[in-house]
Amino acid sequence: MGVLAFFAGLLLTVMGFGRWKETGSPYWLIGSLVLLLLVLIGALTSPGGGKKTG
Repeated sequence: MGVLAFFAGLLLTVMGFGRWKETGSPYWLIGSLVLLLLVLIGALTSPGGGKKTG
């Protein structure tokens, strides 16, 4: 997972949490949590185990 993809995923997660606070809809909360899990799993399972290489 690239650095840009990681930060883009985090930005979308934060935007989803903001939308959840505005609307109160549980779908925004669930979607944001799922996206956050996907970003974390992608970062941890990347080649190098989430550690900076090079």
